[in-house]
Amino acid sequence: MCLIAIAWNTRPDLPLALIANRDEFHRRPSAAADFDPDAPDVYGGRDLLQHGSWLLASTRRRLAAVTNVRQGRQAGDAAASRGWLVRDFVRGDLPAPAFASALAADAQAYGRFNLLLWDGAALWFASNTPAFTASAVTPGLHAMSNGAFDARWPKSTAATRTLDHWLSTRGNDIAADLHDATRLAPLFAGLRDATVAPDAALPDTGVGLELERRLSPPFIVDADYGTRSSSVVLAGADGIAFEERRFGPSGVETGTSRTWLAT
Repeated sequence: MCLIAIAWNTRPDLPLALIANRDEFHRRPSAAADFDPDAPDVYGGRDLLQHGSWLLASTRRRLAAVTNVRQGRQAGDAAASRGWLVRDFVRGDLPAPAFASALAADAQAYGRFNLLLWDGAALWFASNTPAFTASAVTPGLHAMSNGAFDARWPKSTAATRTLDHWLSTRGNDIAADLHDATRLAPLFAGLRDATVAPDAALPDTGVGLELERRLSPPFIVDADYGTRSSSVVLAGADGIAFEERRFGPSGVETGTSRTWLAT
């Protein structure tokens, strides 16, 4: 996952709303969002190479999502896959604060990560770059990409603006939105934004100006590396709506998965 915007406790009937794009090499094998055959209460996409995930939710009101942290052109991979953090938290029972804090002991064994953990009550952030940190997320709108948490990258600003606008147009009956996929169209449209940011707004992550430009839109279209999926996850009082849309190298939509996780 390379772009996440979240609204945390901004309204009582929708404690958590998340929109996200996963950017990855198109050749990397992945399973479409579905229930995990090894953990039937867990739903999301699965990485078939390292057997972790980038975004999972559970009928036990648990959710985790991860992004890598970009520092130069090296991938920053390590012995342990960052996707295992998502898998292990959502399958497990530890509260988010305990799981995040426990990572201090071996965080550097994982590839560079930004991690979000929700246990139904608390939302926590953890990262191992540049050094380990873990803390509760404050109520409000936030974004997480391949830099610091809430760094004002163009794609992060665009994603939070999309989510904020959608929330501002909702009425009092949020339950209708959770059960009607057509009402999510503006969120997916925002995630599909392929506008390249102006050079003056680009971050400097050590990959060079040309690559910074290519990676700057919320939605990346490329034959080799690009946006593989867009996801919307909305956690209401009695369940979680989860929709994933998948894309090929040309940005053409290749499939959709949607479910309602009663909690």
